[in-house]
Amino acid sequence: MGTTQLESVPEPKYWHLKTVLSEALDSEFAVGEILPNERDLAARFGVARATLRQALEQLELEGRLQRRRGVGTTVAPPRVGVAVGTEQQAWPGAPGDAWQPVDCAEAEPPAAVAAALETGPDEAVHIVRRSRVSHGQPVAAELLYVPASSVPDLSGIDAPSGPAHARAVLRELQHLELESQDRAVELGSARADDARELDRLPGAPVLVVTTRFVAQGRTTALSVATYRADTCRLTFADSGGVEIHHGPERQAS
Repeated sequence: MGTTQLESVPEPKYWHLKTVLSEALDSEFAVGEILPNERDLAARFGVARATLRQALEQLELEGRLQRRRGVGTTVAPPRVGVAVGTEQQAWPGAPGDAWQPVDCAEAEPPAAVAAALETGPDEAVHIVRRSRVSHGQPVAAELLYVPASSVPDLSGIDAPSGPAHARAVLRELQHLELESQDRAVELGSARADDARELDRLPGAPVLVVTTRFVAQGRTTALSVATYRADTCRLTFADSGGVEIHHGPERQAS
């Protein structure tokens, strides 16, 4: 690679370097590729390593780069997404669903979930665990809470455990007529379990998308999906809803 010197510009040098680096990512590197070390990059662009670090940190915040433990700095995949606040409604597990079932257990849900589902204080529910992957990397983890009353025909023989149990719960939900669903998005911090699943450090920023599914006049399922904040881009649709888009664009909103 040749050497690119930066001209004097009115904006901070690291900000201009960020733009130059972004163009290089588009033209020279593939998703998942490891960047050269800081010394080589600083020499190529003729900047101090402190300036380079500022530019890399900004690109990481914008989701263009990922710093992976034991690997280094890699080019991030395109941002994934889920439509929020749109007219489209579907049960989890419907055709086109990007989530993969991982496991299912019967346990007592958190108090806030039990209140939303209007289950008894000690009533166990089906907790379906699902994951979402992009370019081989985990980008989101979901817990779907389903009361036994929502899937009364579920057979333990047909769904003994694990992913098979999860798929059976999802199949039974399809038998209900979905009346409505609503979603809420909030910024949070990754808990230890989420961080492990998403390959992030505990406390890393995440987007928590909570979806309530209504059928037969009541909440029949509740989804709590945790997205890596660096994999999502929030935009506002004409209807005023929020969408997390999946596409080639990776500039910060």
